[in-house]
Amino acid sequence: MSDTNSAGTNVDVVDILTSDHQDMVALIGQIKSTPDGIARRDLADTLIAEVMRHAVAEEMYVYPAIEDHVPNGKEEVEHDKKEHDDIVKLMKRLEKVDSSDQEFMELVGELEGQLTHHASDEESEQFPKLRLHIPREKLVDMGEKVEKAKKLAPTRPHPSAPHSELFHKTVGPGVGMVDRLLDKLTHRHTDSKDA
Repeated sequence: MSDTNSAGTNVDVVDILTSDHQDMVALIGQIKSTPDGIARRDLADTLIAEVMRHAVAEEMYVYPAIEDHVPNGKEEVEHDKKEHDDIVKLMKRLEKVDSSDQEFMELVGELEGQLTHHASDEESEQFPKLRLHIPREKLVDMGEKVEKAKKLAPTRPHPSAPHSELFHKTVGPGVGMVDRLLDKLTHRHTDSKDA
């Protein structure tokens, strides 16, 4: 991931989002292979935060570009937002279940299915269309914006709020961050405790 967020690497938004998908799948694999409940919860929290950051950034920058430049883009975006909402609701359920409970692993499996389906749709259908209809320089610029948005986005699921609206409310002038914005994904530089 470190090579995608340094300036001047010329990595486009499709590369960044595809890398995010790979990271999410890898985290699910780690959750499924970890017998320790505390470690499992830690990995699940990291996964949830990654998915939230990715979803907010997509809804802020990628979906408007799809609507503007891709044929039938509005319909595709509506479908994607519905999938995001379903994923957020599932993650909210996962947050509430004890990691040693059998239901926890069932929800992880369900989340894996939804994320894999969503990522596959984007990578096989939408990402090629983005590259076809949008100049590379603009895709690189979108990538930089997506990386910045991911650093500021809420890291916990809020099923009742549209993610992009939630983001703007969260980081608007005079409004503090919500949830765990400087949590696991900032590598705990503000939190010295280790699980």
